Amino acid sequence: MGDKMEKFSRTLRGYDPEEVNRFLDKVIAQVETIIEEGKQKDKQIAELKKYEVENQNLKSQLAQYEKLESTLNHALVMAQKTSEQIKLSAHNESESLLEDAKKNANRIVNEALLKAEKTEQEAYMLKRNINIFKRRIKDIIEAQLEVVNELDDVEF
Repeated sequence: MGDKMEKFSRTLRGYDPEEVNRFLDKVIAQVETIIEEGKQKDKQIAELKKYEVENQNLKSQLAQYEKLESTLNHALVMAQKTSEQIKLSAHNESESLLEDAKKNANRIVNEALLKAEKTEQEAYMLKRNINIFKRRIKDIIEAQLEVVNELDDVEF
């Protein structure tokens, strides 16, 4: 259909039927074209709606992935903090154990030195006592020898 209105020629009994039929054929063809275009547009709209649904699904999935990413990032940060705390705790514990080991080693060495000194003193005291005992025995033996020698001097 154009901008101008179609006009029919008049015949004896009204409008020319062939012109009217041609006009109706044009109108029918144009209406069919419009209907076909409408169907195409409906298909396009249906396809666009399908894409819109897919787009919404993708947005939803993206939101889920972003939430998951945020959760994973948070978990990663927490794991790093926990790792740092564990390292610090392990370092402090190892320092404490090393300090305790040094104290124990010093105590053990000091105790060993004290025992060695005590043993040395006991050995010295034992030698001294043995020397005293030897001297006493010598004195007793010499005294007995003197008695025997005096007996030789006594006359019966």
